[in-house]
Amino acid sequence: MNTGFSAEELAFQSEVRAFLRDYRNVDGFYCQGHQWPQVRALFAAMAEKNWLALSWPREHGGLGKGPVFEYILWNEVAYARAARNPLAAGIVAHTIIRHGTPAQQQTWLPRIRSGEVHFSLCYSEPEAGSDLAALRLRADRSRAGSHYVLNGQKCWQSYAQDMDYLWVLARSGTQDSRGRGLSLFICDKQTLGITVSPLPTVDGDQLNEVFFDSVEIPLDQRIGEENGAWPIVGEALADERHIQFPPGRLRRDLEELVAWLNSHDLGNDPVVRHRMANLTAQVMEAEALGLKVLEAMVRGRNAAVDAAMNKVIHTVTCQDIARAVLDFGGPEALVSGCRPELIWRQSLTETIGGGTTEIMRSMVARQLLGLSA
Repeated sequence: MNTGFSAEELAFQSEVRAFLRDYRNVDGFYCQGHQWPQVRALFAAMAEKNWLALSWPREHGGLGKGPVFEYILWNEVAYARAARNPLAAGIVAHTIIRHGTPAQQQTWLPRIRSGEVHFSLCYSEPEAGSDLAALRLRADRSRAGSHYVLNGQKCWQSYAQDMDYLWVLARSGTQDSRGRGLSLFICDKQTLGITVSPLPTVDGDQLNEVFFDSVEIPLDQRIGEENGAWPIVGEALADERHIQFPPGRLRRDLEELVAWLNSHDLGNDPVVRHRMANLTAQVMEAEALGLKVLEAMVRGRNAAVDAAMNKVIHTVTCQDIARAVLDFGGPEALVSGCRPELIWRQSLTETIGGGTTEIMRSMVARQLLGLSA
């Protein structure tokens, strides 16, 4: 596929690939919870090249590169199976750059840029998954007004067991204020009153639920205005659309499937070849949609619908590739611990992450096709 990358961008792609050769055994893309020390070391090495701040403005210590460089970096990292893009350097840092005070920027950005601190996103709750405007975790000002007190529960947090800080969306207004009553906080995970409990996932990794019991948060760890987080959160999610579902992961899945089929003398079977032709077309479609999202980001267009389509094809394709191994491999592909079986189990979790596939389909139906309930 002709990506249309410039000579400078292609040179950067080659540099990233050469860098990742030393990290080919990290394998943190699927089950980061089992590989976090190695993933953290990878991020530290990337920080030495200032790649964690690749797209940050130069005045904040970044390299000032555009979204194409970010896309190339994290697509290659996904293809290498090394890691997923860290939230600290993306959503958290970009939000602090735009909405943090000068003191907050001086406190947090250097630590994020160096790979010293990492964050878990605490948005979803048991009764507020896709509908974040319904969340209930309370953030009330103390009587003295010196801090906030958080009480409630978050659910399905990725990697919270390993992260240093929590990026917490909480209700500081009344319950019926919906999105107008939400505030955003940085919370040290070691703060008294925080409990992180594992929620095992089918792929052998874990999500988490996080409980807040009278947790005190200093005023200077609120990002943005009180009750002003709703537009900030939407803006931050938009920053990640071009790197959230990298097609390099699908290309690697497909290549591993081909290698597995050939190792089992199935590569020349006509039925197998027909199935593989369809899967190859799906992967190419995902790559094209990924580039379409990237183009929208480069041109400053709203990429929400393109990103939703990209998420759907990503989810469907990774599951179709994994299912093909099960269909062709039979019992051997179901043995716990073998690579095809792990890929199948992991692909199931992609349906939920980054917004459920059902919600994404609904967005496409309403906004692109003009359909309504």
